[in-house]
Amino acid sequence: MKHSSSMLTRRSLGAVAAASALVLGMGSLPALAATPADTLVLAWAFDDMITLDPGEAFEISTGEFIGNTYSQLVRYEVTDPSKLYGDLAKGWTVSPDGKTYSFELKPGLKFASGNPISAEDVVWSLQRAVLLDKGPAFILTQFGFSKDNAKDKIKQTGPLTLTIETDKAYAPTFVLNCLTANVAAVLDKKLVLSKEVNGDLGYAWLKTNYAGSGALKLREWRANEVLVLERNDNFYADKSKLARVIYRFSKESATQRLMLEKGDVDVARNLSPQDLAAVTANKDIKTTATPKGTVYYISLNQKNPALAKPEVREAFKWLVDYSAIGDTIIKNIGVVHQNFLPVGLLGASTVNPYKLDVDKAKALLAKAGYPNGFKVTIDMRTVQPVQGITEAFQQTAKRAGIDVEIIPGDGKQVLTKYRARTHDMFIGQWGADYWDPHTNADTFVRNPDNSDTAKSKPLAWRNAWDIPELTKQADAAVLERDPAKRKAMYEKMQAEFRATSPFVMLYQQTEVAAYRGNVDGLRIGSTSDSTYVYRVTKR
Repeated sequence: MKHSSSMLTRRSLGAVAAASALVLGMGSLPALAATPADTLVLAWAFDDMITLDPGEAFEISTGEFIGNTYSQLVRYEVTDPSKLYGDLAKGWTVSPDGKTYSFELKPGLKFASGNPISAEDVVWSLQRAVLLDKGPAFILTQFGFSKDNAKDKIKQTGPLTLTIETDKAYAPTFVLNCLTANVAAVLDKKLVLSKEVNGDLGYAWLKTNYAGSGALKLREWRANEVLVLERNDNFYADKSKLARVIYRFSKESATQRLMLEKGDVDVARNLSPQDLAAVTANKDIKTTATPKGTVYYISLNQKNPALAKPEVREAFKWLVDYSAIGDTIIKNIGVVHQNFLPVGLLGASTVNPYKLDVDKAKALLAKAGYPNGFKVTIDMRTVQPVQGITEAFQQTAKRAGIDVEIIPGDGKQVLTKYRARTHDMFIGQWGADYWDPHTNADTFVRNPDNSDTAKSKPLAWRNAWDIPELTKQADAAVLERDPAKRKAMYEKMQAEFRATSPFVMLYQQTEVAAYRGNVDGLRIGSTSDSTYVYRVTKR
């Protein structure tokens, strides 16, 4: 989902004070004092936020924003992602041929603006995502929707009813799970079109604005400074007990810990293993943890001739000290995992065949024609634990003669370069967009068009990995309705991926948050858009 999230790095206390002053200027929060009872303040690194438009946003931090501020037809239970429930939808049916989904909306619902929610808004929102055709659009277009047919395949049938017609009879849970993704968020058509410029469907305006119906609404976003959300009193379900939620930008773990211990923030989201261990000794602070559908990896761009050699791809997998990283850098915040499917999804493998073996890597490099190694660059977002892992990897690669130059940057810089596939190597993460194994198969082992002008640009494409056979396997698996057969198909793909891919899979994230003792109901979601801060209360 994305894309890039969490963890910490160097930012002075002065920068945090600046963010504090910003919020202060809004009259929301006194500096260096206990936070108000009706306000939740979180310290978080959200430098990956690029746009607030659900039709384009594909970053982990923005996922959390959308999950709290927009509604969809359906959602999944946070406690059990395999269970779906109606959000705006009162109910739905699937036609006998498995291709037409009919939805009825709950009556009397309103957007934060006060405009009524109708089937017209839902249909237009889904069509708009297809028409914009930005990064996350493939979650919808994989069902056969295109700019040419979206208005025929996604149709309003009444004030509160609509139908969605897919091109094939997919497993219904797969289709419904895709409708829980952020790209399927329902927008206030009247409001967005009132901001339209030159037929852009409100695209320019929605980059920094809001048009939803979720439990919280946007008050202000200033990149790398502050994100302020307020209660939406028009929300149809249990309204937020909090009047507002303030995310204060902070990358460094030590700074977040200091603010948490002093009571300047209620929640710290990016604590290192060391700082987590320290705060657990404080009786005023608690922690919560959730295994995330997020995997971290290093990838090798196959446009680089050296990195395109199979022996080089394998060599890199033997040049990571997984056990040391697991025991130190990601202790309590991740588990070593060398597969593209995170544990929790159907068919996820727990086979981890690789360990640090410099001699084996050297032999492979010599076989590839690089007995003395070579030079290469890696693009890295300056957050932890990514930075620590990259520096550790740089040292172990050096032992095999590979000189890795680290190119640091913030989330936006690194992602923009990566999406243009102009990198050598990249380190980052991918978060599940919906709770089905195809969400990761679709990006790691599917690349239907490897050309520079491809419409679909999954992670395999970003690294120029041309895989027609694996693509066919992924396409077949998503149509398989027998869970046991489908599970076996994903296990087979993961085995081939481990052996041949240009991805060095590192670990699966365990997201941990530390919070003040007067905070109740904080639960980290298994995906970025299911951490519902609006359900939190304070005593």
